[in-house]
Amino acid sequence: MPTDGALRDPVECVIKVDGTEVRDFYPYLREAKVEMSRKAATVATLVFESVRTESGTWLIQDAGVFRPWKRIQIDARFGTHSEEVMRGFVKEVKADCPQDMSQATVTITAQDESLLLDREHIRRNWSREDAQLSDGQIAQQIASDHGLSAQVEPGLTHTSLNADATYIRFLQDRAEANGYELLVRAGTLQFGPPQLSGAPQPTILVYAGGDSNCLRFSASFDGHKPDQVRVMRAAEQGTDIEDQSVSPDLPLLGRESAGSENAGLSPFVWTLPRPTGATAAEAQSRAQARVNENAWKISAEGELDGVLYAHVLLTHQTVNVDGVGSTYGGLYYVDEVRHTFNQQGYRQVFKLLRNAVGDQQSPSSDRLAAVR
Repeated sequence: MPTDGALRDPVECVIKVDGTEVRDFYPYLREAKVEMSRKAATVATLVFESVRTESGTWLIQDAGVFRPWKRIQIDARFGTHSEEVMRGFVKEVKADCPQDMSQATVTITAQDESLLLDREHIRRNWSREDAQLSDGQIAQQIASDHGLSAQVEPGLTHTSLNADATYIRFLQDRAEANGYELLVRAGTLQFGPPQLSGAPQPTILVYAGGDSNCLRFSASFDGHKPDQVRVMRAAEQGTDIEDQSVSPDLPLLGRESAGSENAGLSPFVWTLPRPTGATAAEAQSRAQARVNENAWKISAEGELDGVLYAHVLLTHQTVNVDGVGSTYGGLYYVDEVRHTFNQQGYRQVFKLLRNAVGDQQSPSSDRLAAVR
């Protein structure tokens, strides 16, 4: 409970279809779930009780409100303010009619706006010697062609680059080649490296007395991930073999690297299969992406009470964790979040990543004192 003794209102799940809130259907909503991941599109699942009217029609599936490709938005309303959880399109509608009519349901599956980019298979030469484009320029153009804003980094530039896939699969491959992350959120396509330097989201508070908002938290430190990767590749000219070791280059989210460089042992290096890539620059970029991913040696899992946290935790951003000690407390990168609205309330189950130990900020002595 809040330390001031004030009660907080329950969090409301707000659903809009084509810009109109579907208030009439809220009494039949059993559960709304939104799953976010750094490596996949955001997907929402809405489960409604399905009720047959006296005229023989069914309240949910026959209303014409939830149809594939209708625009949908889900917000969390915290008393006087709301925050967007996801927006996108209805992808699938499934009506289940078991023998017991009282158990009939309609399940709505929706996906973020990246679904727009998975409708058309393209075969196209995006870049050539006399008209070179960077991956960022290509991503910008694809976003514009589909009515999306864009936040992009330049990435690799090409003398020749062909596409033979849907737009989203092509962009996913280019993001992997650059060590970038790709997401579509709130009408904007984002194509760039992990954003670790921005302002963190509201703090996750563990064992903080009346200020606690975290129901459970656990952290794991997996040291058996290499600190470097060794890449061997045929030189672009001649028969020589290029041999190099690549180290992580992401900012540390703590005081000390989680790597084993100072353990007094031989270097922890694994040799990778030759990275795919038309050029040495792309092979280097793919290797860098792999070693950066290996640097996330610390992972954490937990669950937030959405009422007490009073915000929507988002992937692809950082968040501070307070109350778990000096080793595992501090800044993390949000990898996955599952948002669930049901009769039990609003819960956010999260997975966090970290490439360092030690809190860069001093512990909150007042919060620690509150639980003694």
